Amino acid sequence: MAEKYGAIVIGGGHNGLVCAAYLAKAGIKPLVLERRPVVGGAAVTEEIAPGFRASIFSYLMSMLHPRIQAELELKRHGLEVMPCSDMLSPLDDGNYIIFSDNVKRTQESFARFNKKDAEIYPEFDRFLIDTANVFRKLLWETPFDPTKRDFRTLSQMGGFALRNRRYGKKFFEIADMLMMSAYDFLSEWFEDERIKAVLAYYASIGTFAGPKTPGSAYVIMHHVMGENAGAGGWGFIKGGMGSITQALAAAAVEAGATIKTNSPVAQVRVVGGRVREVITEAGDSYSAPLIAANVNAKFLYLDLVGEAHLPADVVKDVQGYRTFSTAFKMNIAAERPPQYACLERALKDGALGDWSYPTYVHIAPDINYLERAYDDAKYGWYSTEPFITPVVPTIVDKSLSPAGKHVVNLFGGHAPYKLRNGDWKAEKQNFERNVLKVMDRFAPGFSNDIIASQFLIPEDIEAIVNLPNGHIFQGELASDQLFFQRPIPHYADYRTPIDGLFICGSSAHPGGGVSGIPGYNAAREILKYSGRRSSMGYGSK
Repeated sequence: MAEKYGAIVIGGGHNGLVCAAYLAKAGIKPLVLERRPVVGGAAVTEEIAPGFRASIFSYLMSMLHPRIQAELELKRHGLEVMPCSDMLSPLDDGNYIIFSDNVKRTQESFARFNKKDAEIYPEFDRFLIDTANVFRKLLWETPFDPTKRDFRTLSQMGGFALRNRRYGKKFFEIADMLMMSAYDFLSEWFEDERIKAVLAYYASIGTFAGPKTPGSAYVIMHHVMGENAGAGGWGFIKGGMGSITQALAAAAVEAGATIKTNSPVAQVRVVGGRVREVITEAGDSYSAPLIAANVNAKFLYLDLVGEAHLPADVVKDVQGYRTFSTAFKMNIAAERPPQYACLERALKDGALGDWSYPTYVHIAPDINYLERAYDDAKYGWYSTEPFITPVVPTIVDKSLSPAGKHVVNLFGGHAPYKLRNGDWKAEKQNFERNVLKVMDRFAPGFSNDIIASQFLIPEDIEAIVNLPNGHIFQGELASDQLFFQRPIPHYADYRTPIDGLFICGSSAHPGGGVSGIPGYNAAREILKYSGRRSSMGYGSK
């Protein structure tokens, strides 16, 4: 006989935990089923060598919304955001560029390369902030289906228009960012290819695209919408990213949720077009009138539910949802942080402010470097010279490593999920050599300081945390996979064709990143569906 709950959440990643916490606060007692022995999904902290703990997948906090932090009292449950330095971009000639949330500091850095670019930067920053504020508001919206004409949909569309009426004049600017390449967009503002690369870098993070790919401009915005201090709103979490999900789990359990780990779900049982129960791989059954899936849409629809229970057009759309990934991650136990060739000069110039070391770095010295890294992947191979984001959390968080030692996280691209005319079993070590060769080019001798490491390519990421093709956003952030088309047309409102079944993860609007917003929005829609009264609303408070 199946155990009964008020709701079931499949997947204990951060969005699933956010959804569960809000459902529990509203009086629905959910069960969270997590396939791994630890909750957290891609936001976990685990040991990579004796005494060294690393944020295995996601590695910096930017988008976890202050509203969610406050309403779930995450600080009381142990969440502590730690500072991150301004972003440093090393160049090949021993020079560097600084990108900061301090406009004057960024402007001064740009001025060393191009006076005109420095002069225009404050105007660009104002434009970016204004546009980001629009997107931040849209994050909280439930996407409507523009093809429907029923009362509910017309009411949704009217409410959307009313809430966002003051942003009408920004429509064409938003459209440009959704359709233009990062390179073309930035070229309307800046001249210097090195300066363009500082911002275009964000367009390549986690996506199968280059800075000259149409639509890549939006991905810049997605990465700089964080609201914490630091370049782009980035910050470290004390104890690593797993501390976020441990705090969320504690908040959910305190509110009345139950969490079971080592419980991979094998089936969502559907009877007469409605959810009835979930069955785990171990054969355990749990029933609930409401099920929220914090797993990728392809896995939910095609594996857990099955094509037999779905309309043919839904199956076709889900199969066409793009999740091909080229991101890699390397977690390193090191004797010391990377010793960048430009570091001495940057310190002498006082470019790092109060910091004695850059904890946050982007390695991609110009636009062509970024585009070439993508070109390799576009034709089915790994990058000869990948772009890399090295971060060193142990500069501020000594709890992650033995005294005097450090954890270094490297994230970058491109490493295609599948190689053309090649096999990762034979090529993985060669690609790792390429990564370390780039690191040694900009931080001479770094590879000699490695004590131990963990190297993850997309198929490794998929195997561990079930992200489709290892895609960190659970699907490309392209204009045809955003808002009312995410993950598929007609079912972007966190609902599915199955009555009582909802999506609460990054496959849904607004997409990936450790924001918690898909989980929040899904909980709001579930409570509306169930007739529960709730204070959950739209937009920032």
